[in-house]
Order: sequence, then structure tokens, then C-alpha cells
Amino acid sequence: MKNSDFRIQVKAFYAFLLVCISLLVLLSIVILLYNSNPDIFYSKKEIDTKDYIEVSKDDNYDKIENGIHIRTGFKEGEGLMETVNNCTNCHSAQLVIQNRMNKERWEETIHWMQETQNLWDLGDNEAIIINYLVTNYPPVKKGRRTILSTVEWYNLEDE
Repeated sequence: MKNSDFRIQVKAFYAFLLVCISLLVLLSIVILLYNSNPDIFYSKKEIDTKDYIEVSKDDNYDKIENGIHIRTGFKEGEGLMETVNNCTNCHSAQLVIQNRMNKERWEETIHWMQETQNLWDLGDNEAIIINYLVTNYPPVKKGRRTILSTVEWYNLEDE
């Protein structure tokens, strides 16, 4: 009796081991396929071009409304287009707008980008860009947030 129970347990273990090895082989094949061509598991979906807006020079590509350059959000001013053309090639205009600095800090930042981020030599445009940034985005001293001034306070009543 004990011998037949042992045989049944060995057969069950053998079946379990066979299933585990089969799954391991199947997983290895899937990983090899994915490494050789990651697109194999993704469906080829056609891009619907109507979802994209084509912007051309005829569509007021560099339109300014209420003193704001529509495409970037930069303030209108002398040196705007030099700043747009040199800064927004690598990063968002919002990154520039949120970093308010003085002249020395803007110079340091530009030189850091040239040394570490492969920013090209700006030549004469560097002074124009720095002047634009210092004029339109100077440092502002403020606390963690502005004081709440238009809040309608209410009293809590005990129940």
C-alpha cells in the first residue's frame, strides 16, 4: 500500500515539475521574442491625422494676444523671438517662465547648459536673451504662497 502511495506522489511531483519547466520554457521564448522585436506584442494602429492640428506660418504661428506669445506663453518684449528660437528647442517655455533669476544667475544657467547639456554657443543672442529674461522674468521675493485675500470665511457651528 505504501509503495503505491509513493508512486502516486512521485507521478504528481513529476507532472508538477513538467508543468513548471514548460512554463519556464514558454516564458523564455516570450522574453526572447520581446527582446528581438518589442513591437511584436503591440497592435499596429493607424494614426488618425485629424486629431492633430497643423500649424503653419499662415495660421499666425507667432501670434501675440494681450502681450502674450500664444504658442509659448512668453511675454511680448524685445528679444522674444530670440528667446523662443533658442530656448524652446530643448525644453518647454514654462520651464523658463517658472525660473525667475537675475542677470548673473541667467548667465550661469546658460553656461551650465552649454557645458553639460550641449547648448550651442548663442553668440550675440546671449545678451539679447538674458536682457529679455531679466526684464520680463526677474526674481520675485515671496513666501510659500500669496496671502488669501478673496476668501469668504464662515463660522462652524457646534452640533
